[in-house]
Amino acid sequence: MRSTASNDTTPRSDALFGAEAGPSAARIACLAEFMTAERYGVLRGSVAMRTRYMTVLAENIYHGQNAAALIRHCDAFGVQEMHTVETLCRFEPNPVIARGSERWVDVHRHASTAEAVAELRRRGYRIVATTPHREDATPETFDVTKGPFALVFGTEHAGISDEAIAAADEFLRIPMCGLVESLNVSASAAILIYQLSERVRRTVDGWRMTEAEQAELMERWMRRSVKDADAILQRRFGGRE
Repeated sequence: MRSTASNDTTPRSDALFGAEAGPSAARIACLAEFMTAERYGVLRGSVAMRTRYMTVLAENIYHGQNAAALIRHCDAFGVQEMHTVETLCRFEPNPVIARGSERWVDVHRHASTAEAVAELRRRGYRIVATTPHREDATPETFDVTKGPFALVFGTEHAGISDEAIAAADEFLRIPMCGLVESLNVSASAAILIYQLSERVRRTVDGWRMTEAEQAELMERWMRRSVKDADAILQRRFGGRE
């Protein structure tokens, strides 16, 4: 399914960055000369819809297809960063399923749940554990306006760890009316990331990254998209690039 997202406040697809974007603005303008207008527009529009207001923490996801699905969901719904805990296994998205989405989402790897939670708290995130066994909130009732939040997803069979449950500020469940008790981690993540990211964009002021943050991300993406980007920038700006 292709994206049909639109937003009246999204910059024009051909818009360059201004002085408020900082030093990245000039490098973006330079690299834009080596990219089709269509490709530039796709990247520019996607950057404008990215958010760090919400993020994802995945604990020991060992199936490559589930890891790929998580990072692909983040990309599809504009969540720029995700975090992983890798005490039992490495987070390794299946490249066939990820289809390159790992190039556009920033993954922060952590050696333990405690380390990940501490880093997220330091950055001001609420820790929101996803579990069918607690009654705190549903995707419809969860208060997205209270501040940035991190959705915690657990292993394929055991779910989130006791450590993550103990550290959680809030709990989130997906109501079900069938006989199954829970969903696959990939399906749960798709539902929650989509619904909550849409609610964030509708109700939260400041969900969007700053102009400077957008420009920094746009430059990184363009460096990955333009052949010999570093050499081009070196020729244009010398040691200043």
